[in-house]
Amino acid sequence: MRTLVHISDLHFGRVDNTLLAPLRELIGDLRPDVVVASGDLTQRARSAQFRQARHYLDSLPKPQIVVPGNHDIPLYNVAARFFQPLVKYRRYITRDLAPEFVDDEIAVLGLNTARSLTFKDGRVNRRQVEYLRQRFSHLPRSITRIVVTHHPFDLPPHKDHDDIVDRAPMAMEVFSRCGVDLLLAGHLHTSHSHNTSERYEIDGFAALVVQAGTATSTRSRGETNSFNVLRVQHDEIQVERYSWTEGNGFMLACTDVFRRQGDIWRPAS
Repeated sequence: MRTLVHISDLHFGRVDNTLLAPLRELIGDLRPDVVVASGDLTQRARSAQFRQARHYLDSLPKPQIVVPGNHDIPLYNVAARFFQPLVKYRRYITRDLAPEFVDDEIAVLGLNTARSLTFKDGRVNRRQVEYLRQRFSHLPRSITRIVVTHHPFDLPPHKDHDDIVDRAPMAMEVFSRCGVDLLLAGHLHTSHSHNTSERYEIDGFAALVVQAGTATSTRSRGETNSFNVLRVQHDEIQVERYSWTEGNGFMLACTDVFRRQGDIWRPAS
């Protein structure tokens, strides 16, 4: 079994500083095999905000899979937005826009969905998806395949369809062929776990989708700050949501269990 901690939407520049130390301490206590940070590390892609994010990431366990979000691209600096959109992200966080971690149980691959031409929407392209296919296709089927993006491939109920990453149907067809098991994302500031069967009718395939809320931002959008812990086995994934409560810190709020049947992930009965 592997343990992943999934944090998202830290938004340095708009963080609740009282959450930073308790979150760091709890993540350390959880002893994760991988820490995943699914984008929006900063509020406005400023150097000071990236330095704060870098300092915080350095205080968390390694290895880490980190991807950028739309807030990690400059908004008001038009020249930087269109000609060097991720120059500060690459300077302070990582130059690798397709980070990966592979061992004998899991393969975690990050994809950059942040784009200059939209203010908040995301996109994947065929080159990125083909790279992912090549990386996953040679792995033994016993290895659980995990994709990390900022923008989601599926949505909780009642969310705006526009929040789905652009070209998602194309990507999902490829994911089905290379056996992607788990899709981790942020962006919505909403926690949710479900499978892809309702939105994508792909015969014999349904991946598990796990959304993380915002771990530290004051932009809560009606949900308390939270993060996810995933306990990953070949045929079972447990998704634990830890939510912030005043006076008690981050506490386990709920656990969802999903099991694999062939290439279909379903809630455990």
